[in-house]
Amino acid sequence: MNVSVKPGKLIKGQTGDWEVVIGMEIHAQVTSNAKLFSGASTAFGGEPNTQVSLVDAAMPGMLPVINEECVRQAVRTGLGLNAKINLRSVFDRKNYFYPDLPQGYQISQYKSPIVGEGEVIVELEGGRTATIGIERLHLEQDPAKMLHDKLPSQSLIDLNRAGVALMEIVSKPDIRDAEQAKAYVTKLRSILRYLGTCDGDMEKGSLRADVNVSVRKPGGPLGTRCEIKNMNSINFIGQAIEYEARRQIEIIEDGGVIDQETRLFDPNKGETRSMRSKEEAHDYRYFPDPDLLPLELTQDYVDELKAKLPELPDQKKARFIDSLGLSAYDAGVLVAERESAVFYETVLAGLADRARDGKLAANWVINELFGRLNKEGHDITDSPVSAAQLSAIVGLIGEGTISGKIAKDLFEIVWTEGGDPRELVESRGMKQVTDLGAIEKVVDDIIAANPDKVAQAKAKPQLAGWFVGQVMKQSGGKANPQAVNDLLKAKLGI
Repeated sequence: MNVSVKPGKLIKGQTGDWEVVIGMEIHAQVTSNAKLFSGASTAFGGEPNTQVSLVDAAMPGMLPVINEECVRQAVRTGLGLNAKINLRSVFDRKNYFYPDLPQGYQISQYKSPIVGEGEVIVELEGGRTATIGIERLHLEQDPAKMLHDKLPSQSLIDLNRAGVALMEIVSKPDIRDAEQAKAYVTKLRSILRYLGTCDGDMEKGSLRADVNVSVRKPGGPLGTRCEIKNMNSINFIGQAIEYEARRQIEIIEDGGVIDQETRLFDPNKGETRSMRSKEEAHDYRYFPDPDLLPLELTQDYVDELKAKLPELPDQKKARFIDSLGLSAYDAGVLVAERESAVFYETVLAGLADRARDGKLAANWVINELFGRLNKEGHDITDSPVSAAQLSAIVGLIGEGTISGKIAKDLFEIVWTEGGDPRELVESRGMKQVTDLGAIEKVVDDIIAANPDKVAQAKAKPQLAGWFVGQVMKQSGGKANPQAVNDLLKAKLGI
């Protein structure tokens, strides 16, 4: 697969410009009730060592049994990444000793992963896009969690996570700056959430990234890379790349060389620090796990999963643009998170005329609702204004029952007090005045009281806006702005 790599932002050094080359390994916890090779629960937050089967604890004679749901989720993820699904894949033993893996090895996939090459298209500032290649996706076990801060002289281990299914999604070294890296993780996380294959909760460790960073002169050979481990924040990923790239540039420009090593990012200091040196490749002595047969899928199985995939962000965005006339920016904001898209589509479902009010609904969701949610620290999932209530407000504007100004007052009432917007408009007398007779009296009074402004408006018709504002103010925002405009133009002869 030929992937077009977009040039990123070059970094200015003492000896000229430098280009950053970034590749990522994303570890995404598979959404499933049980672990990859055992029936133990994957629920988050259980008491330590309460979700551990005999397989997870590596008791003698215990054999792994593949969890079909985890396989299904991996294939669905591969399909969502436009990737090649390998109908035959093999589970290998990756041998290394860590106390967080009771077996003394990790069951993973090496030469024959379940998913091959794919791609992710990311949106950047200014309407730019970049295509990031996916090298592979494989299934593997998560190790346990080690706790070093509970006792002064001992480390504790919680095996609840040992054996939980992970998808390791390996990108090609196609990412060229921190902006692209953050956009890539954001987009990948969004796709996983739409598919329901990973909840993407980085705070709980459901999604973690290892970031490989190297620098080179533009177009030159690849430099020596350093790997920043276990990043669980999109903003920290951006900061770590910026720092690490500058660190490497300074060393090279001072005549030094980059050691290939594993590093950690310290968010308090905003810098990376060395964790351990890393040779070109560890000898993990991979070999096919003798307890697990090769995983063989049929094309029919893959095709059936593909036919049942949900609409993904890019497809939904294209539909919003084509059928509702939304701008690419607005459509992108609405589809970025699955919950936001569901909310917007629920608003649309309640509108009598979607073609007429679709854009208006988008403006209200993005500007009024999202703006208020951000300001008050709410999430779309706990919005004080429901999709049905917002739909009613947008419908009332679209049909001319209330003006945009009254709608903002109505939104405020619904936000703070709740209630049915249509009933509130009736009970509180918020309907827009469209009776020309009632508006005409107000217009005549304002014209009579302001002869100087009348003369100015006749000379400069755009000054008629002042009269519109005065009429709207005197009518408490209830006058229909279009009716006011038309009436004023007739009265002023402009």
